Amino acid sequence: MDARKSSIAARAAWPSVVGMFDDIDRKALGGGIKWGNVDPGVLPAWIADMDFPVAPPIREAVQQRLDYLGYPRWDDTPALNPLRESFAGWMQRHHSVTLDPSRMHVFTELIQALQVVLHLGTRPGDLVAMHCPAYPPFLKTIERMGRRLLPIPMTDTPDGWAFDPERAAGAKALVLVNPHNPTGRVMSHAELSALAEVAERDGMLVVSDEIHADLTYEPHRHVPFASLLDRTITLSSASKAFNLAGLRCSVAHIGDARVRDALAAMPPQMFGEVSSLSVAATVAAWQQGDQWLDEARRTLTRNRDLLATGLPPGVRHHTPEATYLAWLDCRALDLGTDPAAHFLKHSGVRLSPGPDFGPGGEGFARLNFATGLPVLQEILHRLSG
Repeated sequence: MDARKSSIAARAAWPSVVGMFDDIDRKALGGGIKWGNVDPGVLPAWIADMDFPVAPPIREAVQQRLDYLGYPRWDDTPALNPLRESFAGWMQRHHSVTLDPSRMHVFTELIQALQVVLHLGTRPGDLVAMHCPAYPPFLKTIERMGRRLLPIPMTDTPDGWAFDPERAAGAKALVLVNPHNPTGRVMSHAELSALAEVAERDGMLVVSDEIHADLTYEPHRHVPFASLLDRTITLSSASKAFNLAGLRCSVAHIGDARVRDALAAMPPQMFGEVSSLSVAATVAAWQQGDQWLDEARRTLTRNRDLLATGLPPGVRHHTPEATYLAWLDCRALDLGTDPAAHFLKHSGVRLSPGPDFGPGGEGFARLNFATGLPVLQEILHRLSG
């Protein structure tokens, strides 16, 4: 079937998403890093941005907030920041976990929250356990802060990616990324329970990055680590599920009393403040964004399924259980440690280099499939050419 007929068939199969997510605005996207930082003619499938339009409730909330850009009402009283209650409500409705709004702290972005927590809860030289391959900014954070990485290897098995919870033993802190980036694994209740037992036994500081939780595919279910270990520090944001990274807004539920006390002892503006526009957008996402997110997940499910059948021969991957990121095993193609460099040069497609993800990344590349159907079809055509 040629590309045009395939596109028509796909549009007939998923009529609810036509017009909203498939007809992307490349001109508008050129102002962002994903499309703006590639040479002409190159298709970007690298950084974790979606090509989808802003959800209407978010756009409306930001436009309304433009009528007043003075000091927000929570400026002197952080407890009044509506993000706290909105996040607690979202987590209760979607993930059946009760989080205390009074234990929440708002940060500009998730990586900042992680750095603050590690700064307050660990010391240089401490071991920090993390599943590898791992999100590159987290690897850089551990290195630049003088902490030592203790890898928990993700093992490629016939049934998918797996790991041994005991590999975290002896660490001062555990940085959990679940759903996992880059493999797309949604860790099971049994796996997380075993990991929680190790963390409790060894008295670890636990930081759980759950930013991709709202992009979990059926029949999988996200299990918040705080539901298994109360003192977990849960990090989240609407930036991935609703594509709001440029607004710089995240939330941390500080379950660990030691870090909570240390944070309270800091000067109030020591770690910056979020903007009123970012708060308006995030609150709208968590209070009114369900319908848009349902459509986005349907589109991503379709794209994920297309990817599974459209990759070049010799490229292996386990179908992601969450995220819009596919972790491609290209080792059989003998393209060296960084196959993304080969595909950029020979196919005109930019992927994320596997070696950037640390131990276990050699011979792999990460592909972002959160784009319109015609673009994804062209990406797959080029990779197979």
